[in-house]
Amino acid sequence: MDAGPVAKEGVAGPVAVQADRSKADHGHVLLDGLRAANPALVLVFGAHGPELAALDGVLRQGLPDGCVIAGCSSAGEIGPSGYVTDSIVAIGFPASHFRASALVLPRLDALPVSDWMAALRRLQAGFGADPTRSLFGLLLVDGLAGQEDALVATIDAALPSVPTLGGSAGDGLFFRQTWLLAGGKVFTNAAVFLLVETDLAVSEITFAHFSPTATRVVVTAAIPEKRRILELNAEPAAEEYARLTGIPADALTPTDFARHPLLLRMGRHHHVRAISAQTPDGGLSLMSAIDTGTVLTLGRAEDMTQGFAEALASLPRPPLMVLGFDCILRRLALEREGLHDQMSELLARYRVAGFNTYGEQHSGMHVNQTFVGLAFMPPADASTHAA
Repeated sequence: MDAGPVAKEGVAGPVAVQADRSKADHGHVLLDGLRAANPALVLVFGAHGPELAALDGVLRQGLPDGCVIAGCSSAGEIGPSGYVTDSIVAIGFPASHFRASALVLPRLDALPVSDWMAALRRLQAGFGADPTRSLFGLLLVDGLAGQEDALVATIDAALPSVPTLGGSAGDGLFFRQTWLLAGGKVFTNAAVFLLVETDLAVSEITFAHFSPTATRVVVTAAIPEKRRILELNAEPAAEEYARLTGIPADALTPTDFARHPLLLRMGRHHHVRAISAQTPDGGLSLMSAIDTGTVLTLGRAEDMTQGFAEALASLPRPPLMVLGFDCILRRLALEREGLHDQMSELLARYRVAGFNTYGEQHSGMHVNQTFVGLAFMPPADASTHAA
């Protein structure tokens, strides 16, 4: 990835490289691109299953001792040229500006919240963070375990002073199994939490291309553990949703669900509760937590590129790189609207790198159909932070 004119002034930002997943030498291609960064942390996105372990082995042979390597499978990747598929994207965070430590949070299905909180607090206590530098958390989580809501709430409670964001690992469009990497091992039914410190300026970016309508509904019956709505306004959920959107229930498609999501208001903000499918019994399956009694608002899709461009342009300074977690439903919607190339150009212009997710996490919330990112910029006085 071109570091751009800002980096050439002496501040070394993260470096993103990309390799064809189908090529046998993809690990060495990534390693060649990462070496110059002398990374303290490397994130890899796009490799699946045993590929992750093999890739970790290749990278460890050529990267500095102590470099933290973590990653996950994805539903698509964001590389130096924008959206890509069947690729592996690796991001190196230079040791001259970053320090990191990783923690595996296992057994998502059992929700061992007390164990997680104790481990998170030990991690922070042992990290010895510098109060003059920015500290943040990155979260990679099994995207099919369905426990993101409880997990992010736990992290927020255990580390209230650490802003955390991340994404749910994907499996292309198959939704069969997702994988995570940390400490040289591959995991499922788990999450990887990274505590990261930097002397670069950091700014969070969140963008969802929806606005609330005046239409509100009440969840009158649900199965929370399955993220399923049975009734809306005391009517079969799919039938009532169809009435409100004006689309016949037997004609509802994933495109319709993506264009008319349900929004949950928290404070002054609305968060997307994406619908993944209509169930055979007339219910609606969601990609985030839901409970009986929840009040939801019907959302309306807006321009997907202009608002995003404005969010990036509002950054205090041009970014050295933006680490991005972008919902696969957003990417599919962009492709359906013929905006894939336009968005890829925008992602490349602002040096966004990351992956397409099954869900996003920020501010103690698990959301959908949202872009969540972290922009790394030169400090206000870049001359004092030469690489």
